[in-house]
Amino acid sequence: MIKAAFNQAHALKSKSFRQFMLGSFFVRTTDWMDLTLLNWLVYQWTQSPVALGVLNACRLMPIFIFGLQAGVLADRYDRKKVLLISYAGIFISTLLLAYFVFADFSILWLYAVVFGRSLFMTIEVPVRNAFLADLVNGEQLPNAISIQTLIINVARMIGPALAGWLLLHMNAPDLFILIALGTIVVTLALNGMKVTEKKKCVIERSVTSQKTELKETFQYIKENHLIVSILLIAVAPMIFGFPYTTMLPLFVEELMDMGPDGFGLLLSVSSVGAIIATLVLSMKPPRHQGKILVFSALGFGLFLGFFIMFNGNYLLSILLMLSVGFTSQLYRTTSRITLQMQVADQLRGRVLSIALMDRAYIPLGALIIGFVAAEFGALAAGLFMGFGCFITTLLIVWKRPDLWHT
Repeated sequence: MIKAAFNQAHALKSKSFRQFMLGSFFVRTTDWMDLTLLNWLVYQWTQSPVALGVLNACRLMPIFIFGLQAGVLADRYDRKKVLLISYAGIFISTLLLAYFVFADFSILWLYAVVFGRSLFMTIEVPVRNAFLADLVNGEQLPNAISIQTLIINVARMIGPALAGWLLLHMNAPDLFILIALGTIVVTLALNGMKVTEKKKCVIERSVTSQKTELKETFQYIKENHLIVSILLIAVAPMIFGFPYTTMLPLFVEELMDMGPDGFGLLLSVSSVGAIIATLVLSMKPPRHQGKILVFSALGFGLFLGFFIMFNGNYLLSILLMLSVGFTSQLYRTTSRITLQMQVADQLRGRVLSIALMDRAYIPLGALIIGFVAAEFGALAAGLFMGFGCFITTLLIVWKRPDLWHT
């Protein structure tokens, strides 16, 4: 199965793409280590689900504030250079996190540094996704997206488990320094890449005003009904479903009586499910994308709700978390492939930046769920997440029946 998937992944013929994926593997692994470490530290310090929500709001709120500007950068400037600047900022701010944790600064300072570092991450994500089109041709792009998603999910499988294990053997500041090294690897990979002259012409197009560019972007999205539907259906899984990675320390400790190693294990199991979904999609481009998006979002909500309901059964919890990872990634990857294949290259960065702003729904969901957990307990919060995702998806599809027929 794996061999068949990679035989069809023609994007790997590009040397620059292979280099970029190698660097991305290291930086994405350390990203997931970072997420695991921050969530665990904050919950251990505060024992507050609301504090977890605030932390992840600091991580993701910059997307709302600067996401559109990041898309303009991706279309206006050399994407490779913008990525190098972003990784430099991420590296420096991660070292600051190590110092602040070592010096036992107030948690407010931790929030401030996380917010600052997230500004660079906000730039990196849409630019990185748009950069794929600079490394491969149009026919290879779906494979490139699937392979990038596969790399991210392999990193997502390794990173949390590795962080959970290292937390038992290393102190947090040293682990942050190790995490910072991931950006060095991807920076070295980027330095050795070449962008084709055809793509450079797109990047070096004449510069118009930002206001004009954004107006053009919103008009383009308005006229493309499929893009509008993709943006709308994201509301349910991103607000109700994906905050499960933020709230998992709460569920692990209060419902399952597990430690940081168990927390990392569950995140890694969800990544295995995500990898399986990516392999399935990489073997054959998805057909009937609308139906896949709807079923995967509905399944995501149901499996998440069942994971909370049957938290006392260890084996069943593992299987349900595997299903959560599979359905969530099936939704996410199908959404990205469909979107990338619809967008003209000169608008790619801006449209992707708007679509990727759906990540900023996660801190909103995390804050809401954190308050529900504080008032009604972890069990109620988990059920609210899973079945909220399921019911909201049904309501959106009822209002947007055109999505079903895509």
